[in-house]
Amino acid sequence: MGKAKKTRKFGEVKRMINPRDMRLKQNQKKAAASAADGPAANDGSSQAVRHVERESSAMFFRYNTALGPPYHVIVDTNFINFSLQNKLDLTQAMMDCLYAKCTPCITDCVMAELEKLGPKYRIALRVARDPRFQRLACSHRGTYADDCIVHRVMQHRCYIVATCDRDLKRRIRKVPGVPIMFITNHKYTIERLPDAYGAPKQVSHGK
Repeated sequence: MGKAKKTRKFGEVKRMINPRDMRLKQNQKKAAASAADGPAANDGSSQAVRHVERESSAMFFRYNTALGPPYHVIVDTNFINFSLQNKLDLTQAMMDCLYAKCTPCITDCVMAELEKLGPKYRIALRVARDPRFQRLACSHRGTYADDCIVHRVMQHRCYIVATCDRDLKRRIRKVPGVPIMFITNHKYTIERLPDAYGAPKQVSHGK
């Protein structure tokens, strides 16, 4: 009598119970403990609440309706220095750019930065102390002006930010409805201000 052939079973594994199975005693204890805590533990009240920035009501329409003459322009430290290098009077050059009355605004931290720069920038400090400039009080600690300006325009969308700093302009561009004023070709140019408010058009010389 011949020998019977046995076929080998491939992929044969030992059956194991799922560690999350409710038939296990530890899972039954966890379920009983969560049921004893009540429904308050499952309604998501214990989770951290995210802070969502409230959108300004001036941004309800297509354009920022809080912007309009007379314009309030927050001036950065390097904007004053570059204006002096290009021999530009701040108030007059702003009015030539926007064709309307402008009020330059300067914060306490910008004044502190100019004072820290020393006697080399004493002319810029004298320009910043012009009585035509509106002084904005700061309630934060420290004298870092970039964070102060970004936080202020996020709270109040009625300002134009005048700066030549690339990093600050990159941060301001993320805030909708806030125009940026900078210097190009020895004059002021406005960015992100709609044509309805008389913004000068930027002419591109490329083909």
